[in-house]
Amino acid sequence: MSEEIQYTDINKSFEAALERSRKIEEDLIKNPKKYRVLTGDRPTGLLHIGHYFGSLQNRVRLANMGVPTMILIADYQVLTDHDAFDKISQNTKQLVIDYLAAGINPEKQDVIIYPHSYVPECNQLMIPFLTLVSNAELSRNPTVKEEIESAGLKNVNAGMYTYPVHQACDILFCKGNVVPVGKDQLPHLEMTRTIASRFNKKFCTDMGKEPVFPEPQALLSKTPMILGLDGSQKMSKSRGNAVMLSATEDETAKLIKKAKTDQDRNITYDPVKRPEVANLLMLISLCTGEEPTAIAARIGDGGGGMLKNTLTEALNEKLRPLRQERARLEKDPEYIRKVLLDGAAKAREIGIKTLEEVRNVMNMKI
Repeated sequence: MSEEIQYTDINKSFEAALERSRKIEEDLIKNPKKYRVLTGDRPTGLLHIGHYFGSLQNRVRLANMGVPTMILIADYQVLTDHDAFDKISQNTKQLVIDYLAAGINPEKQDVIIYPHSYVPECNQLMIPFLTLVSNAELSRNPTVKEEIESAGLKNVNAGMYTYPVHQACDILFCKGNVVPVGKDQLPHLEMTRTIASRFNKKFCTDMGKEPVFPEPQALLSKTPMILGLDGSQKMSKSRGNAVMLSATEDETAKLIKKAKTDQDRNITYDPVKRPEVANLLMLISLCTGEEPTAIAARIGDGGGGMLKNTLTEALNEKLRPLRQERARLEKDPEYIRKVLLDGAAKAREIGIKTLEEVRNVMNMKI
């Protein structure tokens, strides 16, 4: 086994990853076809505005730039920490509706949307990849530790520990070389980079052959972490602090009315001393493009009531076109199914080609 991954060094190298991300952003504009982005979601429920501002908008931006984009619906990965699998199919279709309503268009963009379970070629990389990492590396992965803790798991199945390797299969089967992530996901990506490097060295470069896999780079999110309406923790449907993309305008208003602020009537933008107020101001800013400090100055002594009303109006205005398109797509389930099946077929074509290369360098071709 090669030298083991040092996750502490990964955390210290965030600034270096940020600089690489900046350079990729600059090159994406000039050479969009040089890259293939791999991104996606687990179908565990409806998407909320945290997903929209944190990742969906960026996917639409990349697709509109002409960057080849693979959007994975990671249905298998739901099984690692969720016992409730009865709604995976329904949730998968709802994810596609959210993607399309947000502006993803596989017919006009170089985008493939596909469910993991329909691309067996991807999973065939799992066994060779598992031979390239140690049990210690899997156990020490900080992202896995956090996910185990947040899910409250007492009996941790092997699927959870091998989750980073599964992600490596997702990224490398299509030779993804750019992965949009947050800082907390960098350890997962480092595992993928390590697996690609070890595979190439063992089966390719040491044998005088061309490398098969790229070592993917992180495209770090520019959007700050969006807290829930309680202002104290990450937005999540399970915590009851989220506004779903599928919510009506009245439901949105009711949810925001319950949002936490503070006792100071004068609205100022201070993320450290006034995190709840700052979070609501940031949400308005994401909707309107106006600086949070300018929004705060405009509201002034209007208090929490005016702050919440401003956010309600801004959010409903921002999401109105998406929600109208979402309602239309809800009435066309056959089209949603077609998007998934077409995407799975295209993903399989890519996977079959990659597997042929893998078998060849591993001397398994017959």
